[in-house]
Formats: sequence, C-alpha cells, structure tokens
Amino acid sequence: MKITVIIGSPHGMHGNTGRLVEEVMAGLGAAAELELLDLSTLHLQPCLGCDACHKSGSCRLPDDYEMIKTSLLACDGFVLASPNYIFSVTAQLKALFDRSSSLIHCLALEGKYGAVAVTSGGAEHDELLRYMVRFINSTGAQSVGSVSSQVSGRRSFPKQAELFDKARELGSELCRCIREQNHFPDQAGYRGSFKARMKRLVESRRDDWDFEFQYWQEHH
Repeated sequence: MKITVIIGSPHGMHGNTGRLVEEVMAGLGAAAELELLDLSTLHLQPCLGCDACHKSGSCRLPDDYEMIKTSLLACDGFVLASPNYIFSVTAQLKALFDRSSSLIHCLALEGKYGAVAVTSGGAEHDELLRYMVRFINSTGAQSVGSVSSQVSGRRSFPKQAELFDKARELGSELCRCIREQNHFPDQAGYRGSFKARMKRLVESRRDDWDFEFQYWQEHH
C-alpha cells in the first residue's frame, strides 16, 4: 500500500511536529510504501482563484502542487501534520488546502483514508483537528483518527511514552483501515451531504468547468 505523509511545519522533520510524525510513520510498518512530502522544502504559491484547475484539471502555477496532487491521487492513505499556528494550520499547509479546490469539487480522494497529527505550544487542539478532519472528508476520504499534543521542549512532550504509543497506533490503524476497507458511519452524514452539494455546484457550472463536469460524469 502507498502512504503519503505531508508535513506542514516550517521546521520540517526537525521540529516538534516532525518528531511526532516520526512515530506515526514507525507505526505504518514495513508493508507500507511511504512518500514523505516536507512542505518546508517544496515550493507552493497561494491560490490565484483563476479557475484553471476547474476547467482543465491542472493548476497553471509553476510550482510543486501538481507533484503533491499526483502523490495524493496515487496513494491509498495519507497523513496530514501541522503545528497549531494561531488556531489553524501553518501557511504552508493552508496554501496546499487552498490549491486543492478541484480535488474537493470532484471528491477525488474518495476511497482513500487520512490521519492527522498536530502539535502546539498550548493545549488547544480541537478546533485545528476538526478543520483538518473536515478537509479529509471534503476530498471524499475518510479519517481514521488523530494524535495531538502540547510540547514541553524541543522535540519533547508531556507523557511522551504514552503519546508515542498512540502515534504508532494511529499509523497502524491507517494501514489496517486500508487493508480492510473500513467505513466510518459517523462521517457518512457529512460526506454524503457534501458530495450532494459539490454535485450541484459542478453541474451549475457545467459550461465553465469542463474538467470537473466530465470527472463527475465518469467517476460518480
């Protein structure tokens, strides 16, 4: 199975979020084919709102987005990781989310599974976790869970042994859900209503958004 890990920390794998992600990746096991995408080393420009992706299926900005999109489309599951920056994801990860509007309009990651890892200087994670899980569901994927923690120092955490056990369990659970093709009934309501909403949206723009309208005809 193929797993894509996307870390949005500006410190990459050298910071607190990277340390937590190391444990999630340790839980994936030897059977997983892992691709790590460190947004601190990649180039992502802000979305221009030009509609090119809706019309053609590709973004016209010359950066690393299309490579990241290709990895997400090819994977069986993915991990999204970010520190809490003012109640949300980092600018690096937010840029990726904003650039993914065509993935969302098409629910192009349907059938895949996602997991979330979050760190923060304080203990407020709930708002950020909900946002990241909602992104996963809005791409058509299902969320298998999350791991989060306040930090206590450089690459260290309170109750660290317990936290790292949970992080490895999350990685293992992601692989198990992929193998068993699990379903999460608690996410079905949102995913169903969002899918209906995107279908109406794309159909209403059928004369403008050629790629997305054709995608819906062929895949949904």
